[in-house]
Amino acid sequence: MNNAFNYSEYIIRKKVFSIMGAKLHIYNSSEELVMYSQMKAFKLKEDIALFTDEGMETELLRIKARNVIDFSATYDVHDSQTGEHLGALRRKGLKSIVKDEWILLDNRDQEIGLIKENSTFMALLRRFITLIPQKYNIELRDITIPAFRQNFNPFVTKIIADFSEDRKGLLDRRLALAAGILLCAVEGKQD
Repeated sequence: MNNAFNYSEYIIRKKVFSIMGAKLHIYNSSEELVMYSQMKAFKLKEDIALFTDEGMETELLRIKARNVIDFSATYDVHDSQTGEHLGALRRKGLKSIVKDEWILLDNRDQEIGLIKENSTFMALLRRFITLIPQKYNIELRDITIPAFRQNFNPFVTKIIADFSEDRKGLLDRRLALAAGILLCAVEGKQD
């Protein structure tokens, strides 16, 4: 596995205003760039490739929607260097109207966990007051990891992905990071 996936904390930043599409920068906790993606504008089917840097020569990870525009979309996650299918993330469509929720799937499409907004009350409040940053927990087996928190900025979407509470290493960092990227890229489009 590439060293870019060995960190316990990441900062995922999406620059909103770009003519050619959104740009994602993924930093480690020391704010060193560890991955980069440039998402094409106006795509009907999401296909996000993550590279080691802005030169986009070495692809590390690919996140690809199974279907064109789907309310309960499923996104497959592949390690581009090994060709390994890591698993998938499926958005719970109707349930996500009130409170964002995603299902974590293994490479055989078996449910292994959930990603949920931290509070139903705050989730409802966020639907009306968009200035309130989102927070998400990962529920995996019998543990809850407060993994994702958004910082509010009208020009840059920024999510802190913190996996340090996963002390047993139950969650594949590549799949977890893909979840953070989808929260930053996809959930932002639906607001």
